[in-house]
Amino acid sequence: MKIVVIGGSGLIGAKLVNNLEVLGHEVAAASRSLGVNTLTGEGLAEALHAAEVVVDVSNSPSFEDKAVLEFFETSTRNLLAAESAAGVGHHVALSVVGTERLLQSGYFRAKMAQEELIQDSKIPYTIVRATQFFEFLGGIADVATEGDIVRLPPALMQPIVSDDIAAALVDFTLGTPVNGIVDVAGPDQFRMDELIRQYLSAIQDPRQVVTDKNALYYGSVEVNDQSLVPDEQSARITTTHFQDWLSSLISQR
Repeated sequence: MKIVVIGGSGLIGAKLVNNLEVLGHEVAAASRSLGVNTLTGEGLAEALHAAEVVVDVSNSPSFEDKAVLEFFETSTRNLLAAESAAGVGHHVALSVVGTERLLQSGYFRAKMAQEELIQDSKIPYTIVRATQFFEFLGGIADVATEGDIVRLPPALMQPIVSDDIAAALVDFTLGTPVNGIVDVAGPDQFRMDELIRQYLSAIQDPRQVVTDKNALYYGSVEVNDQSLVPDEQSARITTTHFQDWLSSLISQR
């Protein structure tokens, strides 16, 4: 089948494109750098011609509240309209576990708006919500850093490696539309402060992690033990453990 991956040159998109091509599918990677702009609509009709499935793993270039909301609302409306015109039969979108619990953040309000537009459209869909990626742990630490101190809450997390979410997206892309939301998470739960402490120690980063129950996630969101973990009853749990990923990361340094 022909599959279009919006954001196909990014971290997840590039992995997904490769995975689908290995299976023999016709895959078109679409992004601004490749001449497809979901904000303006440039190149969309051409990219979606004869496509059966569209997977949206794109992300906003700005996380400022107004800009990120405009990105997800405008690009999703344009994409869904182009899909309707092209007769696309399945829209798959990557979102974030706990989005509805994180609405203090403008980014997550924008992701919620994206999800609602997809749910309100007439195109069959699957929304895949992933937990935090191992690859972004450094970013969590950076946002929480003041001098040599990294101040983080002890909230539970269940992070996932990007390779595993890309693999899960293959199954959802090739499967029947769920017309709902599915959670995907890694196999292990950690306290956020301890996870970042282990990560920084392993990469020999001298910053000290201080546990602060009042610290905010990404500097803007209050979190608790339910905020960032998936629904245990229905979530898809992947297989790559944090320690295995961390060992691989260290061996490559």
